[in-house]
Amino acid sequence: MVERLSEAQRGAMLELLPEWRLAEGREAIVRSFRFTDFSAAWGFMSRVALLAEKMDHHPEWSNVWNRVEILLTTHDAGGLSRRDVALAQAIDAIGP
Repeated sequence: MVERLSEAQRGAMLELLPEWRLAEGREAIVRSFRFTDFSAAWGFMSRVALLAEKMDHHPEWSNVWNRVEILLTTHDAGGLSRRDVALAQAIDAIGP
């Protein structure tokens, strides 16, 4: 079982991930990305998909033309976990 982050750990997580914000109405984090065009957005999503698969932790996301929105939460933990932090950091490392 994956452990859910405590309130203090969630606060520290947000300091590590300044581009991410808490999602409204859910215990999750979200970030929006903007690219030059659809092809660049799709390429980014492909790279994230490979990372997510390797980490066995898959995002909720949407794509409209040059925009990608990613939401991370750990369903097994019932909220945010260290897995979300690790995937968010990995996504940030390959982001635009």
